[in-house]
Amino acid sequence: MKTRISAPPPFNHDPEMRSNAFGSPVELGCGVSSEIILFYRRAMPSDPTFPSPGLDAAAALLEWYAAMGVDVTLADAPFDRFKESAKAKVAAESQAARRQSAPPSAPRGPAPPVDLPAQGTPVRPAAVVGQTAQVPTEATVMQARAAAQSAKTLDELKELIQAFDGCNLKLTAKNTVFADGNPASKLMLVGEAPGRDEDIEGRPFVGRSGQLLDRMLSAIGYSRSHNAYIANVIYWRPPGNRDPSDVEIALCRPFILRQIELINPELIVFLGAQPAKALLGGDAVKQGINKLRGRWCELEIGTKRFKALPTFHPAYLLRTPIKKREAWRDFLTAKVFLENGGMLPPT
Repeated sequence: MKTRISAPPPFNHDPEMRSNAFGSPVELGCGVSSEIILFYRRAMPSDPTFPSPGLDAAAALLEWYAAMGVDVTLADAPFDRFKESAKAKVAAESQAARRQSAPPSAPRGPAPPVDLPAQGTPVRPAAVVGQTAQVPTEATVMQARAAAQSAKTLDELKELIQAFDGCNLKLTAKNTVFADGNPASKLMLVGEAPGRDEDIEGRPFVGRSGQLLDRMLSAIGYSRSHNAYIANVIYWRPPGNRDPSDVEIALCRPFILRQIELINPELIVFLGAQPAKALLGGDAVKQGINKLRGRWCELEIGTKRFKALPTFHPAYLLRTPIKKREAWRDFLTAKVFLENGGMLPPT
């Protein structure tokens, strides 16, 4: 705060009044404490009829500054901030005028055609040294679809995903997080995207949420090493664990769909709303996890139909422990479904 100063009032020589004004040490914003003012007072002549012009005036000025609310010393001379604001406004108007008068940039031409391989031909895009981020196009999505459909085994699919350079998330991730667990399992769990721990180890669900997921599976007699398979919709960690964009989901969707085809599970458990929305589409996109969880769905891939059951993500359960009872109900339902040979439990 800056207080405008015109002129100090006449100094009162009553020593008692001056003492009452600074009875206790008070630190002034300008960096001068009340002890200095008291020093000035003591140095003044005891006879008020012969004031000392220098010391008397200095103490009076400091007292008046404090009374007027001066709390900081900015500069030796006043600063006209109204003039500064006017200059900034003129500069902004000038910059806007230059933008309007600038010639329009040349329109971008259509994206160059991409030669897609024939059906069944393995696609292994070569990694580009010093690759920079690029704006994905429809051709990039088509390239991902062709690459995914060309994979005949999980190992081929993993190699294709590791070689795919169409998703910019790969530029900031440490590892490609493909999957973990037994590929021959009847139960497949699909999450959203890797986190920090998953990016470091290259396996899905290895952090705190992964430890909780392991305990949840163990509670129904399952484990990733024996009879469960775990993957994510997104294969690379988004920076800062942000939500993946629609474009990033569209680029990775062909790969996860092909991965589900190759695993051919009897039941897919979606961990959280995002995997369900990304793979099911339709009305699921408009609903939250509280409405989706516990409701049986069907995922159609080509000529195959897979039963799916959305439930809460383990990370959400760590933040909201009260929801664990509902997740426990979903996992028990999944267990009954798998043990009854793919029959839906009675409602």
